[in-house]
Amino acid sequence: MASPCEVLIECELESEARQLSALARQEAVRIEQKFSRYRDDNIVHRINQGGDDIRVDDETARLLDFAQHCYELSEGWFDITSGILRRAWQFKPGARIPRQREIDRLLPHIGWHRLRWENPGLSMPADMEIDFGGIGKEYAVDSVLALLQAKTGHSVMVNFGGDCNASGTLADGSPWMTGIENPRRPGDASAVIQLKLGALATSGDVFKFIQQGGRRYGHILNPRTGWPNPYSPLSVTVAAPTCTEAGILSTLAMLQGKDAEIFLDQQGLKYWCYR
Repeated sequence: MASPCEVLIECELESEARQLSALARQEAVRIEQKFSRYRDDNIVHRINQGGDDIRVDDETARLLDFAQHCYELSEGWFDITSGILRRAWQFKPGARIPRQREIDRLLPHIGWHRLRWENPGLSMPADMEIDFGGIGKEYAVDSVLALLQAKTGHSVMVNFGGDCNASGTLADGSPWMTGIENPRRPGDASAVIQLKLGALATSGDVFKFIQQGGRRYGHILNPRTGWPNPYSPLSVTVAAPTCTEAGILSTLAMLQGKDAEIFLDQQGLKYWCYR
């Protein structure tokens, strides 16, 4: 998951906690191995080789259905084919801003509308890729929590890199406590949240950005332009029933730039937006 991951379980027996933690780790590893774009032995790699009528399993089909739903609802702002932009953008120490021509070469290879998805068959041009990175970690949080809920009645909170989901309050009725990382002071909390039930997800450029010419370029890129949108918040945290929903909404809010708060208010959900 490229981030610290933890599972918090309220129970008395260490042996039970270890057993549940092992199940959680097994599920997280399974999802990462299955949907990581960095492997050459999984369904994502097979899809990214291109071709007609690639048959996918039920779990992959659900993710593709969700990706299509997000693409349509966002009017193209969220597009799992835009991961190819990483060929131009390298968010690591010493990285430079790409030239416009480098981005222009990639834009024709982006666009969910160029795929043909009819569950369970997917056809995709050979010059395109899909990337579940925008929903994978949040999906893993929800999947791990669901697995543990099926195994125990204890209160559980799953937290992968600050994206979390809680099954309910602690035994005494008190909430789980979690913090939102301060975008200007990583490691410090800018807010402490009392989480009784449901999920939180954060999008932002706290760790992935390029600073050049007095301007900060975050890693959340507009699939239409290939550039980060100007005037985006430093970070957005959204509360929603599932981590997958919260993650999509926080990412879409970042892409709204100066209108992030307007977009979030329209959703009617609790959020924390930092500029």
